[in-house]
Amino acid sequence: MPISNQHVTAHAFLRGLYEDDYYPDHVVDRGKAVLLRLCENIEADAPVDLAALYALTRAATEEFNGLEAEFEAAGSEIETMARDEIARDFWFIARVYGFTNADMEELIATREW
Repeated sequence: MPISNQHVTAHAFLRGLYEDDYYPDHVVDRGKAVLLRLCENIEADAPVDLAALYALTRAATEEFNGLEAEFEAAGSEIETMARDEIARDFWFIARVYGFTNADMEELIATREW
């Protein structure tokens, strides 16, 4: 399902990671795909409240947890700058889909990074 939200289609997800050679693009691409899938899921399932949104974001966070080993295998890791960049993009997604009162920490509550 193509994403219809124009704010999302125009957004440069994980920009800071792409701009820093420490983060391998092929792994960052996988992270970007996680975020885009989250957007697709939000558009397909239209969460009616924060609890439903958090269920979707936690599933996406679990996918990011799985990428940690790939970052490490490529000589990188999800460290402070990456954590902040990922969290900001989760918050961006919540806002553009109308969940302006979402708690950033709750969006990524299941993170291991």
